[in-house]
Amino acid sequence: MTDIKRTPIKVAFALLLMSGSALAVQPITTLPLRVDAEQRWHLPAGEYVGSFSVDQPMQILCEPGAVFQAQGQGNGVTVSAPDVRIEGCTFLDWGHDLTAMNAAVFLQPQARGAVIKGNRLQGQGFGIWVDRTQDASLIDNRIQGDPALRSQDRGNGIHLYAVQGARVIGNQVRDSRDGIYIDTSNGNLLQGNTLEDLRYGVHYMFANDNRLIGNTTRRTRTGYALMQSRKLTVTGNRSEQDQNYGILMNYITYSTLRDNFVTDVRDGSTGDSMISGAEGKALFIYNSLFNSIEHNHFEHSAVGIHLTAGSEDNRIADNAFVGNQRQVKYVATRLQEWSANGRGNYWSDYLGWDRNNDGLGDIAYEPNDNVDRLLWLYPQVRLLMNSPGIELLRWVQRAFPVMKSPGVLDSHPLMNPTTRPMTQEPTA
Repeated sequence: MTDIKRTPIKVAFALLLMSGSALAVQPITTLPLRVDAEQRWHLPAGEYVGSFSVDQPMQILCEPGAVFQAQGQGNGVTVSAPDVRIEGCTFLDWGHDLTAMNAAVFLQPQARGAVIKGNRLQGQGFGIWVDRTQDASLIDNRIQGDPALRSQDRGNGIHLYAVQGARVIGNQVRDSRDGIYIDTSNGNLLQGNTLEDLRYGVHYMFANDNRLIGNTTRRTRTGYALMQSRKLTVTGNRSEQDQNYGILMNYITYSTLRDNFVTDVRDGSTGDSMISGAEGKALFIYNSLFNSIEHNHFEHSAVGIHLTAGSEDNRIADNAFVGNQRQVKYVATRLQEWSANGRGNYWSDYLGWDRNNDGLGDIAYEPNDNVDRLLWLYPQVRLLMNSPGIELLRWVQRAFPVMKSPGVLDSHPLMNPTTRPMTQEPTA
């Protein structure tokens, strides 16, 4: 290798003279980089204090022990050139001014085709911010925020704004605000990421034609928050021990949810079961239409699925609802049939039978009755939940079904779940 600059291994840059001012941004080429035969630049072990910029295409490979230390000011590294690769580096203590979008690695619009791989980031601001560029790859990075801060005061682990063609694969994010936030960004892939101890694991806003495949969220306040987007492909994801919602769909249209596994969604810590949204819902669908929701597994949560606010014309079939305290919550004025092509869903509380052994129940499954709807519309009535009066109302309704409110009907309930392989822990 050839040294481009022989300087001490520990590189520190002076603060500006005025007290409290930020560190001056230095070109990355001021560091003791060494080039190899393949024109890759190696950064030796050491602590490099300050904020740095990359304004030319280059591959930067950090050797073990190479640490960027921004001392709480600005970005760690700002990239403003195409085809830049940053790999194997450690970033600590960059700025935490969320208004200024301080990040460990900030990709500017000129940073097309950037590859940020195998880095370790620990700080209070944004981890990786990708700003209005294309074809960025964020792969196998480990990002940790500061759990001592309130979640709203932390940056997101990975933030995509007006981005196209990004590949966000195999990253681990914890203790930031949102794990991965996608804003006004189309045609991106999020795959195989692990997101823990966050507000939202994945957060989509105004993002279309995106793929969300094989990710895992744990102990977040919402695993997957899908909002104001269309044509999302959400397949093979897991939500474990999240709070409030496993998967939340808000104004989602023409999207596919398939092969997802949601378990143990807990009640919210901000209120009791009389507060809407705090019941621990495996799947919440709000004002979302024309979606396909098939072959998913929702288990051991307070509510299996909650539909509201005009969420109609969705295809809901071949799913499994197992051991939820309440399988379905639906209040509307229109009957919804939850089966397709002669196949419905599996319901662990279904009490019907299958006399011809075709795998389908011989009587329809109706998860809710008029008393349920009364309790949802007037939560105060819950004080009488187990009273003789409520039990009498239920008995009268079953014995004399003269008036039935519109609700959910599964005409072809499955006798056995088809999602059993999902219940196994994924292999590493």
